[in-house]
Amino acid sequence: MTTVKRILLVEDNPDDVDLTIRAFRSSQINQDISVARDGAAALESRFGSAAQPPPRDLPSLVLLDLKLPGVDGFTVLQRIRANAYTRFLPVVILTSSTEVVDLVRGYRLGANSYVRKPVSYRDFLSVAQQIASYWLALNETPRPMPTDP
Repeated sequence: MTTVKRILLVEDNPDDVDLTIRAFRSSQINQDISVARDGAAALESRFGSAAQPPPRDLPSLVLLDLKLPGVDGFTVLQRIRANAYTRFLPVVILTSSTEVVDLVRGYRLGANSYVRKPVSYRDFLSVAQQIASYWLALNETPRPMPTDP
């Protein structure tokens, strides 16, 4: 039985959502992709809300766009890293931003990786397969410890 790897895709552009899902599904890794279309939805999916408790299981990987309506990707990343339960959750910034300031800020806030979205589908497919191979097949992440300081 193969383990299903769960991915949280935080992306507001519907075309990029479709492209990312298609590209990641073309990898040979069994995965389930859920989508948060803005930063607030991403935070709610990780930390719950007044009406819904947070989920017990974490995704194997968060693919995070930076330019989101309302709560931006930097804020999402900052909240993930500030919480003991999600602190070690792998977060790959997947963005079209070419701004050096975004790159530096992403790493300062604790991103595990910063990847610019390729323009062509073929290049995007290659990038998605490399991300999936590394983060979903090779990388090992510590299990969450809710009692960590």
